[in-house]
This record gives sequence, structure tokens and C-alpha cells, in this order.
Amino acid sequence: MTIDDPARPETPAQEPPSPPRKPTAWSGLRPLVLRLHFYAGVLVAPFLLVAALSGLLYALSYQAEKVVYAHELEVPVGDTVLPLSRQVDIARGANPDGTVTAVWPGAEPGATTRVLMADPDAPEGTSLAVFVDPYTGEVRGQLPSYGSSGALPLRTWIDGLHRDLHLGEFGRNYSELAASWLWVIALGGLLLWLGRRRKNRRALFVPEGGPASRRRTLSWHGSVGLWAAAGLVLLSATGLTWSRYAGENIGAVQDGLGGATPVLTATVGGAPTGSDGHEGHGGGHSGTAEPAPRGPDVGLDGAVEAARAAGVDSPRISVVLPADGKGYVVKETDTQFPLELDSVAVDPADGTVVDRLAFADYPLLAKLTRIGIDAHMGVFLGLFNQLLLAALALALVLLILWGYRMWWLRRPGRPAARGAWRKVPATLLLPLAAATALVAWFVPLLGISLLLFLAVDLALALTARARTRARTTGDGTA
Repeated sequence: MTIDDPARPETPAQEPPSPPRKPTAWSGLRPLVLRLHFYAGVLVAPFLLVAALSGLLYALSYQAEKVVYAHELEVPVGDTVLPLSRQVDIARGANPDGTVTAVWPGAEPGATTRVLMADPDAPEGTSLAVFVDPYTGEVRGQLPSYGSSGALPLRTWIDGLHRDLHLGEFGRNYSELAASWLWVIALGGLLLWLGRRRKNRRALFVPEGGPASRRRTLSWHGSVGLWAAAGLVLLSATGLTWSRYAGENIGAVQDGLGGATPVLTATVGGAPTGSDGHEGHGGGHSGTAEPAPRGPDVGLDGAVEAARAAGVDSPRISVVLPADGKGYVVKETDTQFPLELDSVAVDPADGTVVDRLAFADYPLLAKLTRIGIDAHMGVFLGLFNQLLLAALALALVLLILWGYRMWWLRRPGRPAARGAWRKVPATLLLPLAAATALVAWFVPLLGISLLLFLAVDLALALTARARTRARTTGDGTA
């Protein structure tokens, strides 16, 4: 029978097989990214979960403070406001053992004046805030005040939990480890999600419905991660700026690029008083109390009037009282957009402005650092900023829980074979290895933990190989 024999049944013509797709850089890199995302997600996620939950509480603490400390913070609006010097005298009378270091006038009608004191009975790193009714002079209460944002005890406790778990310097390693890996996990997950094949673009942005399954969990994990990725990377970057180890490197780079925060000269002789620096978590009120200078003094009200005339006209200001040889420092403290953060130093002898520092004159890097930290703390855009932080923290909690659920559903949970790095083209692997080494040096806890992950993976590989040899030897003997 030949191939044209009519007796042979006809078969449909078969299409020639399509040529295999040419390997791409991503096809070689994907297993490596998947394995790194898996290990980091499983091992670092507990630290991230604690940081996310405490960060969620911190974002909500601003509004909670207004409720918990309403008596100290709010008063009925009166007809006339007492002079600041009079309010400070009242605060001194309420706490004669304290030394006044700064004054925060009420920023809006009905807000109390906060007189900050160095007090031996105040917790370490805090000032004692005496709250004075600016209309009647009534002392509404006394509370420890912490940091440049004036956190009261509730927010201070939550801040300590978020920063170091109330374990001091050792505890800061937890938050730095979480911040060091957050951007890696977020960007790795974003690459994996964008590189997935899908039927339509809608599945990229909108989670799938249907019965509970690993596929649906992955859809929610990927879609929510896509929406949250940019915010999580920014949280990671801004969190690292005041971390213990990476923060020093970031500060050195910023200074080297000419982006250091300018310094206001407040000493009457011309020496600088210090820098605003990286304020935020962990920043107490500046300096220790020193005796006020003797001699002529224009007084607190005169210093504020001179500062207003020099352009410090925001309703939100703080006034640092002069110490020995230094003048008054009047700073704008309105961190909501548009920022009003100008400051002046006033000579107490005659009320002349010794120096003026405008936020507009800050280097670009200094501006971005300040805005980034304020956004991380929830004060850049006020309530909207705090709600956005709460949403990001909640999204991170859900991403972690969905990640663990996927791991559980895929037991024993091995997403990619070992040795994935061998599939990466050398032209990509070598630059990637160099970049990884540089980042690991710049972010030390990331580098140390990455080496630990590699050691664990190598130990598991050697264990698995030993078991396989033992099984093979046993089968051969039998």
C-alpha cells in the first residue's frame, strides 16, 4: 500500500510543531526571583507582620490621641489670648522643679499652649509638657512629650513598639531587618506578577472571584500587591533613613552629594546650634536645659514678634528658649502641604534676627528626606496621610497572610528547584551579583540575612543529597 492508496483512511493534516520559544532573560531570571521571594516571604514575614500591625496602630494613634487627651489638648475658645510669657510663668508655677526649654503655642482656636520642660522626673528622652489654657491661664494637665512631633504617652508607646519592640538598641534590629527586605519582597513580587501569563489585563489589577483555592488566593495576593507596591517601597526607603546601620550609610551618601540638612546659626557669637537632621521615630527634644542668659532680654513675646516680622508667619510654631550664649529659635512646624518649615534665630538682647533658614533653600535631597520621613510618620498630609498609611499596613498584613496560605496549600512549599542561578545568562548574572554585593554592603542586615538564607538552602540541599544517596545505596544492597 502506497501513501496514495485510496483504501488508506484519510487523516486530517497535522500542523508542523511550532518552534520552541527562544529563552529570554526573564525566563532565566524568574526561578531565581521566585525562590528569593519565597524564602524572604517565609522567613522575614514574621518581622514584617509585627512592623505592619504596629505601624497600623501608629497611623491611627494621631486621632486616638485627640480623644484620649482631649482635656489637655482642647479648651473652649475665649475672647482674648494671654501673652506667651504669662502662660510660661503659669506653667513654671505649676512645675517649679522643671526648666522651660521650648513653647508650642496653640495652632488653632481652642488649642492649648504646650510648655515643654526638662524635668528630672520625666522619662528618659522626653520632656514634660504642661498644657495651659491660652485664654484663662488654667493648667489643663502635665504629660511626657516625645519627639519632634510631640507624641504623648499613647503614641510614644506605640512608636516604641514599632521601632524596637521596647527592647532598646537591640530591638531596632527587627525593624531594620523588616525595612531592609520590604522593598526586595515588594519589587520581586511585582516582577513575578507582571511576568505571569494571563488571559486579559483585567486579571492584572482586579482579583478573581470564585471558590476558595490557591489560584484565587494568588490572584488577591498579586493584585493587592500590585496596588500597594509603590507605597511599600517608599515605606521601606524612608524607614531605612533612620535605621541604625543602613541609616548611617544613607546619611553619608546624602552628605557626600551635598544634600545635608542646613544648620541654623543661633549662637549670638555665630557657632551653629545643631541640625534638624533625621527627625521622627526616636528623636527627642533638642538638647539639655541650660541656664537662661542674664542681661537684657526682649522676652518670649518680643522674640515671636521679631520672627513674625522676618517671615515666620505660620500659626504652627515652636519657640526654643535661649540657653547660655544663644538666642531664641522660632521654627515653623506645619508639615502639611504646602510645607511651612522656615526658622529664625533672634538675639535676646535687642530682638534682631541673627540668622534665617528657609525651607525653600534646603538642598533637594534634604527636602525629599524631610518630606519622606514626615509621610512615613503620617504628618505630611494630615488625616489623608494617616489613612493611607493604615491602608498600606493593612494591605501588608493581608499579603503576608495570603502568602502563608499559598505556601500551606502547596505543601511542602518548594516553589522552584535549587540551582536556579545557573539558568541566568552570565551577561545578566555577573552584573546582578555585583549589584547584590553592593546593596548588601550598603544595607548590612539585608546582606547578613541573605547569607543566612543561602547557608540554610545549602544545608537543606546537602541533607537532601545525603538522603538520596542513602536511599540509592540501600536499594542497591537490597
